[in-house]
Amino acid sequence: MKRIVPFLAIALAARSLAAPVVSDVVIYGGTAAGVAAAVQAHRMGKSVVVVAPEQHLGGLMASGLGWTDSGNKAAVGGLSREFFHRVWLAYQEPAAWIWQTRANYGTRGQGPAASDGSQRTMWTFEPHVAERIFDDWLRENNIPVHRNQWLERQHGVAMKDGSIVAITTLDGNVYSGKMFIDATYEGDLLAAAGVSFAVGREANEKYGETLNGVQVKHAVKHQFEKPVSAYVVPGDAASGLLARVAAAPPIADGSGDAKVQAYCFRTCLTNQAANRVAFPKPDGYDPRQYQLLARYLQAGWSAVTGKFDPIPNHKTDTNNHGGFSFDDIGMNYDYPEASYARRREIIREHTTYQQGLLWFLANDAQVPAAIRSNMANWGLAKDEFTDNGNWPHQIYVREARRMVADFVVSEGHLRLTKPTPRPVGMGSYNMDSHNVQRYVDAQGNARNEGDVEVGLQHPYPVDYLAIVPKRGECRNLLVPVCVSASHIAYGSIRMEPVFMILGQSATTAAALAIDAGCAVQDLPYPALRNRLLADGQVLEKL
Repeated sequence: MKRIVPFLAIALAARSLAAPVVSDVVIYGGTAAGVAAAVQAHRMGKSVVVVAPEQHLGGLMASGLGWTDSGNKAAVGGLSREFFHRVWLAYQEPAAWIWQTRANYGTRGQGPAASDGSQRTMWTFEPHVAERIFDDWLRENNIPVHRNQWLERQHGVAMKDGSIVAITTLDGNVYSGKMFIDATYEGDLLAAAGVSFAVGREANEKYGETLNGVQVKHAVKHQFEKPVSAYVVPGDAASGLLARVAAAPPIADGSGDAKVQAYCFRTCLTNQAANRVAFPKPDGYDPRQYQLLARYLQAGWSAVTGKFDPIPNHKTDTNNHGGFSFDDIGMNYDYPEASYARRREIIREHTTYQQGLLWFLANDAQVPAAIRSNMANWGLAKDEFTDNGNWPHQIYVREARRMVADFVVSEGHLRLTKPTPRPVGMGSYNMDSHNVQRYVDAQGNARNEGDVEVGLQHPYPVDYLAIVPKRGECRNLLVPVCVSASHIAYGSIRMEPVFMILGQSATTAAALAIDAGCAVQDLPYPALRNRLLADGQVLEKL
């Protein structure tokens, strides 16, 4: 998928606009990767500007994902590790513990301790703490941030001789630079610049994989653990399907498709009465959307709070858990390439679905009384997302576009059976895809398809050529979030600590390419490697 925007047309259209903001490095996207990229540019002596569609910076890290999907923490280096050191520092202050004592919270967290005194890192945190750290990082380094600036995706990328000259936002602001970094979850800049990308799942045969494509056999987690009829009248196909069950069955295992794994909001809940806001009943609430869940609960499933992961101050990072949960399965297929207006519609639908689910669990008489009573003790955190009804600012875009470069990270690279000659960072998380579709099986029961959770024996490196476009497509663009990877490989790479690692490495390469006067594809790797190691990046197999 590729589109080239003529330079002359953009230049002519931009003549009447304000004078451009000129920087060595222009970063589009205020995610955690974008912030790390900006800080690294400053540390390398380059002028930089962050052009952020977002009002609130930090992406998922500042929007509910406070139970860090870190994998092997020893693989996290550089600015990414520095972020977790700053979290540790924040929670050394007594004033940080408003609703809970530090001793009461303890060292809860996945894998190693949440708070590691010897390493001076902490891996769990509240959303507002993460956002403050990101804002402080930028303020301390005097990095300009232009918020609420949305790329004009049809005609807003000016290119000349294979390089981006400038980008223009919807309100007419122009940003010119020597190097550009697409730090968005969606890959809007790379697509508007004509860089190749993929959406959906490749067939296993494309990259010699075993876990890509449609996955029925491996979809055993976040699955219906008890048989639950998918029909309005149980067992009667003629009565029609319940809401949120697709009519079409999955195609053959391992086959490719254009479907996208489910999105949700990582919600910050609390059972601290003085800080709790009752779950809102959203406009458009429809209890029929949750009839399949009601039937599942009545069949005996009760692990509703299975992913209420504890973060400080009696709060949670609450994620999808079980056969019917926060993941809005099948409702996001067109999101990656959709217009801004259509994306807003999808986000509204996900918000209504997820808020409605919480309301349903706490209030609907179809929910067993013990679960209703338990859920009534929970609510949204009053001191989080205070300008958004205590609801997260950022939806969890687990996967959208993925660049297709000269190097595509695949399952073999993660398993260390294929070489990665130019490492710029390490990943280590499971190969993790959430469910993609819900269907009715041959017995008439609801089933989910697409979930894969397969661990890796060792951390693995990510190659430099996976964060730069194909040779000949764009000479001055780097992509640390929508990296060149297969669907299943991306399922491991897509963790926020890795995005920060790759954001730092991308800007390091950008700065060195400016100094060398070369295209990012031509940057000598030894020079890049030496600087990354000097800045604390972890590049070697552990």
